[in-house]
Amino acid sequence: MGRNHANIPIFLPQLACPHQCIFCNQNHISSQEHIPSIDETRQIIERNLATIPSDYTIQVAFFGGSFTGLPIETQESYLQVVQPFIKTKQVSSIRLSTRPDYITDEILAMLQKYNVQDIELGAQSTNDEILRLSGRGHNREAIQNASQKIKEYGFRLGLQMMIGLPGDTKEISLQTAQDIIDFGAETTRIYPTLVVSDTPLATLYNRGKYTPLSTEDAIDWTKDIYSLFIKNNITVLKVGLHPNKDFTNKEHLLAGPFHPSFKELVLSEIWKDKLKQVMQNNCKQKNISIFTSYEEINNAIGYNSKNKKELLQLYKNVFFNIDPILTGYEFTYCRY
Repeated sequence: MGRNHANIPIFLPQLACPHQCIFCNQNHISSQEHIPSIDETRQIIERNLATIPSDYTIQVAFFGGSFTGLPIETQESYLQVVQPFIKTKQVSSIRLSTRPDYITDEILAMLQKYNVQDIELGAQSTNDEILRLSGRGHNREAIQNASQKIKEYGFRLGLQMMIGLPGDTKEISLQTAQDIIDFGAETTRIYPTLVVSDTPLATLYNRGKYTPLSTEDAIDWTKDIYSLFIKNNITVLKVGLHPNKDFTNKEHLLAGPFHPSFKELVLSEIWKDKLKQVMQNNCKQKNISIFTSYEEINNAIGYNSKNKKELLQLYKNVFFNIDPILTGYEFTYCRY
């Protein structure tokens, strides 16, 4: 996916979702309770188009509910409202999120007609016991079968995962990440489990029967999972939940590893590992210049300059510079 890409998000909180996953209250997570009508959906698209540069590739993205669990006629009504914008090339295609057990040949054939390009499945885990404890209502096989069908119909597959669900371990989460790779996903999202009010997980937490990951453990798990995805050319679309007023003021967030800059904390730790080779010796009489790509220089410096501050304990001066030849996690350095 190119750098100049934008989604126009249409949130349909908890539509078509009869299952009560223990962690889920979409109204609190999205900070939205109102479900947009067809006319409101058109207005949302028009408002967003007025603010996005014309050289961007734009998708309309139906998030929040289980889109393909809606009645077919309702799905088509939402998809049809996007078609005029695709016809005028203001919008390139449609992205939607749904459940693995809401994928059928009939639905996929219908989605093909309406310029849907990306289908994201909320996999959460590929471990059957964790899926059972989480009240997901499907098993690992459902994820694998749905993924295969989506790929066969020519859609781009995204698989979302959660870490720290009841019964989860770092090893199990890493296996979920490996399964996401093996199932052919092109994109993924990584969400640490949070305890949100008015959910079964909140009840377990209040009774002392569930302990969420600490922020430190969540960063450590995500760091290794993220690195595994990057190594296998999987695009990580999101790490951590987007800050909203209900979470930042703790109105509905009871516990869990929420941080408004969670992704930046993870990327800082990845770079700390990369820079270990220059953190081995005390070189207080020397300067060091580290060269990275334009995209990664801030992550290399670290959140709140964390990595640079550690290096300053070892070096007289520390300089970070951009080298346009470098890409990804490549870096060079010189001491002097």
